Amino acid sequence: MAVVDVTVVPVGTQSAGLSEYVAGCVKVLQEAKGISYQLTPMSTIIEGELGLVLELVREMHEQPFLKGAVRVVTTVRIDDRRDKKLTMSGKVAAVEARLHV
Repeated sequence: MAVVDVTVVPVGTQSAGLSEYVAGCVKVLQEAKGISYQLTPMSTIIEGELGLVLELVREMHEQPFLKGAVRVVTTVRIDDRRDKKLTMSGKVAAVEARLHV
């Protein structure tokens, strides 16, 4: 199980607003099985088997091109822990637990 942070940015669009492009990327995740995701104001965090998540990132990267973008920059950060189960909520809980020590 991996936790992956992804940001897809179309470059040179007709408008400064990008929500239309982000919505296309989120639709890819809504249709996917076997993952969890969290949309944040600056990126999207995906939890799932690494191979599946990377395939979804590729599909997300393609979405702005389908809406007319001619250049897309996608940034990916991967947290792939193999010694114990890794989840988005577990990562947050570990930090919160240290705040209450």
